[in-house]
Amino acid sequence: MEITKRLKIIIIALVSVILIFSLLLALEINGVYTKNTDKSITVLKGEGFYNITDKLKEEGIIGNKGIFKVYTRLFYSDKTSNIKPGTYDFNGRMSYGKIIDALGNNPRVATVTITVPEGYELREIAALMEKNGLCTKEEFYEAANNLKYDFKYKNQLKNSENPLEGFLFPDTYVFEKEATGAELIIKTMLKRFEEIYSGLESIKTDYSVYEIITLASVIEREAMYEDDFYKVSSVFHNRLKRDDHLSYLQSCATVQYILKERKTVLSIADTKIDSPYNTYKYPGLPKGPIASPGALAIKAALSPVKSDYLYFLNDKDGKLHFSKTLSEHNAKVNKYVN
Repeated sequence: MEITKRLKIIIIALVSVILIFSLLLALEINGVYTKNTDKSITVLKGEGFYNITDKLKEEGIIGNKGIFKVYTRLFYSDKTSNIKPGTYDFNGRMSYGKIIDALGNNPRVATVTITVPEGYELREIAALMEKNGLCTKEEFYEAANNLKYDFKYKNQLKNSENPLEGFLFPDTYVFEKEATGAELIIKTMLKRFEEIYSGLESIKTDYSVYEIITLASVIEREAMYEDDFYKVSSVFHNRLKRDDHLSYLQSCATVQYILKERKTVLSIADTKIDSPYNTYKYPGLPKGPIASPGALAIKAALSPVKSDYLYFLNDKDGKLHFSKTLSEHNAKVNKYVN
């Protein structure tokens, strides 16, 4: 009799505990214990569900991490492995089910609008992406060198040092801040290059794509106004056809590329630097592109204006003056520079 009575008490106690636990669990699962305020969390690219759970707890969106993990594993395991990066908003008190549903929807994505100027070098593009928080310079360099991209002009990439120099098209881009990495940035810029250059392929030329982009990059760094692009291209084309001392392009921009410095005036020593990019020391085109040319520079490289120009110089206001002979050029040096 005593044992039966004691057993009944134990059973009643256990049932009471189970009922209380079930009630508390139900209240937890339905968000009763969470803060009745609007909250949001940001899911980073590649972030695992356990880290996301930590953020939900820190923001008071869930009350108990352990219960939430077990609940989702039992009932929503198919929805926790592919949560997209971005910012998710949660309104007031939400049940576990609604929280998981919210995480399964498209997030609110923060974007960054970046303008890559014409004439930027690869190193400057990398620094720009780092400044805007999309990737580090090191990540950008690594992605630019792995060449895993499905790129129409991939067989044209000749430079082993910076293979994509000149082929990352300068334009205004909108990237998702949390979802964008170096590889996606580069794929996007290469695709834009394909779009631009494919539209110019009908223009006949004896030069390869790589040579045209190399020439266009020098034109981009030398010219400022639209008409000048075609005239600068004419000077370089005229020199490239020669086999005498005028076959040297003598572009200051190519030396500036070596120096990694935009010096206004080069020294004699600068022009004697032994580098395949130095067009004062070596005839013809430099080893490869020295910057990312825009559409205008590429068009100019493909379609130079017909002229007998062999020289040009910048005056103090950046305006270019063109000459056909050395004596004419020297006269303009005395007039506009000295």
